[in-house]
Amino acid sequence: MTTKPASDERLVAAFLDMASAERGAAQNTLDAYRRDLTDYRDYLAARGASIATARAEHARGHLAALAGLGFKATTTARHLSAIRQLHKFLYAEGHRTDDPTTTLDGPKRGRSLPKVLSVDEVDRLLATAREGVDDPGRPMAERLRAARMTALLETLYATGLRVSELVSLKRSAARPGVAFLSVVGKGSKERLVPLTSAAKAAMQAYLALLKEARGDVDSPWLFPSPGESGFLSRQHFARELKSVAAAAGIASARISPHVLRHAFASHLLQNGADLRSVQLMLGHADIATTQIYTHVLDERMKAMVRDLHPLGDEEG
Repeated sequence: MTTKPASDERLVAAFLDMASAERGAAQNTLDAYRRDLTDYRDYLAARGASIATARAEHARGHLAALAGLGFKATTTARHLSAIRQLHKFLYAEGHRTDDPTTTLDGPKRGRSLPKVLSVDEVDRLLATAREGVDDPGRPMAERLRAARMTALLETLYATGLRVSELVSLKRSAARPGVAFLSVVGKGSKERLVPLTSAAKAAMQAYLALLKEARGDVDSPWLFPSPGESGFLSRQHFARELKSVAAAAGIASARISPHVLRHAFASHLLQNGADLRSVQLMLGHADIATTQIYTHVLDERMKAMVRDLHPLGDEEG
């Protein structure tokens, strides 16, 4: 008696269950995998194939079709990553006796450097966010919004948190005397991130104003919100950040919560931090991810040679 092969839907579902349970993949990552693998499944079905029977030329043809539709190399590379991981899993679990993706090459793509704000621009952004916080002549709602944004920005720039980690901070993060944040990041991995005095002061000022405006707020979150999650949404923070940036004279296309995370890392490296320490604070599982900032180290080393080497000023 032969066993009926599992359907494509069941194979994809098994892979997603593994990615969630064993790797701790975030919901956004799982959703991206599902979309990309559904595209792959549909491409195969249109050609009389399936995930269980696909050959290397099928996977290669799917990637070529994406490129032909005008998708960027980064998008095609993401699809390839999902397909490779799926087939590697199916081979390891015995759903297939081979992995058709082992000979596939990824699309060539240039490595883009992260958008980074200068120290002066970050200072200007923070100063703009703080405007009106201590002005009793302004409406309380306006002062509270400014205090919350100041606490968000000071904390983000001090720690380099992911935006999802930032908006979901517990109120205990603002306890007096707390020197480090304990953050649970991707893959449910915990890390400690030091807090600056400016960030701690901004948190305390915000909570004091929150209490003055609303009394004792019954919420475990540092940045409570009436939404479903109970805390400020990433999208709401990103919108308010762009408004503050515009008031500070910074183009909206250059600003996002992730840009401030990049600024945190780049400015640390510029001032002498080592790559490994920055990796730990950012919560990168692999230092290769942090190496996107090596351009900062390259510039720093060039400056050191220019300024400190006895022959550094001589023409080559």
